[in-house]
Amino acid sequence: MTKLTAKQKCFIEEYLIDLNATQAAIRASYSPKTAYAKGSEMAKRFAVEIAEAQANRSKRTQITQDMVLNELAKIGFSNMLDYVSVTNGGDPVPDFSKLTRDQAAAISEVTIEEYTEGRGDDAERVKRTKFKLSDKRAALVDIGRHLGMFKDKLELTGADGNPIDLNLKVVFENEGKESSA
Repeated sequence: MTKLTAKQKCFIEEYLIDLNATQAAIRASYSPKTAYAKGSEMAKRFAVEIAEAQANRSKRTQITQDMVLNELAKIGFSNMLDYVSVTNGGDPVPDFSKLTRDQAAAISEVTIEEYTEGRGDDAERVKRTKFKLSDKRAALVDIGRHLGMFKDKLELTGADGNPIDLNLKVVFENEGKESSA
């Protein structure tokens, strides 16, 4: 294992926060002007140390990638029909009596309102339950990224997927001659 300087150790710890090498270099006190190059170089150079630090963090927190993926799956594959029953009149009624822990994990908010509707002898106590599920789309996008389904980098191509032609033609106005650059 390589002997690391305090600054390099700091970079590795900072890199674990968001896996952004440039920002990790800046937070580890490298110059913002050179952070992109320095961060990229250190992320490659210390890949083994970074992997060890990630494994140590997983042991320490006892949180694994599989656990995070499972929690996202609870949200991503939740279904509204697991949370409501439908009356004979077609009205949805929240029914949390048979929820599993996995189904409950997908709920982000529950609001219960109790109030009186009407006046006098016609007054009725009403209980309204509202609930909101966590963002299903965001969870599915995160799962898809983890599985490599989406590309986060921008790839530019020319017509019909061919490479972009980077040959430039320069015309000097005063001479009227063309030159290739």
